[in-house]
Amino acid sequence: MSGKPASHRLPSPQSESRVSAAMEEEHLGAAAVVGKKFCSEEERELTVRKTSLFFPGDGFAAYDHKTGELIFRVDTYARREPSFSDHHLLLMDPDGHPILTLRRKWPSLHQRWEAFVGERSEGQKPLFAVRRSSIFGRDRSCFAVEVHQSGGSEEEYRIEGSFAQRCCRVLYEGGGGEEAVILAEIKRKVDACSQVVLGRDVFSLCLRPRCDAAFAMALVIVLDKITGDNDDVILEEQVSSSAEDPSPIIDQQKPADH
Repeated sequence: MSGKPASHRLPSPQSESRVSAAMEEEHLGAAAVVGKKFCSEEERELTVRKTSLFFPGDGFAAYDHKTGELIFRVDTYARREPSFSDHHLLLMDPDGHPILTLRRKWPSLHQRWEAFVGERSEGQKPLFAVRRSSIFGRDRSCFAVEVHQSGGSEEEYRIEGSFAQRCCRVLYEGGGGEEAVILAEIKRKVDACSQVVLGRDVFSLCLRPRCDAAFAMALVIVLDKITGDNDDVILEEQVSSSAEDPSPIIDQQKPADH
């Protein structure tokens, strides 16, 4: 990162903290998408592990980074459905109770996915939808998220970065020209003992205070379904950052702790 000119003063950490806290408080209502029980007043980190290495999105397990407790798991009905266009995935709690049904909408040039509360029933309206912002160029790496409110209004979020590189973040767009707020980030996971960067089958989902964990986990599943690990849209600065990072990378290694 290039240094700032001496004439420019950076805001103090205390000032940045106050601004951040005020923005988080202002957007409290936007954070609970699936339910308040999935929101925490503190920052959280989930360790996400792909349980199927052959089909994108077919299996995930998410654990609390500190306790190792299983928080979410994912199952798919894609290979059991008679019609490929009707396949869907279930985001479940540790006991196997469905939280969200995720379903690809056909046809859709922007690869639109819709999320339904619980186990989807015929005629049920989606809670939110995710799609590519564009089908051309670098904007293909950005995603738009529309959350449908009960009163008919919509909340807008966006996802920017490269999921294939496990380097992206979820932002709440707000409205009326307000600055976007970071709700969650997907990052490469580093083994605590060896300080080795783990492979892409194990990564971190970092949640800001009041972020809906079920909502964030659902976005992870959809991103994996749309881009997989071979997305050809990678931002130049991320490629440069990877090239400069000398840390060794080990693929398909399981973390020592969850």
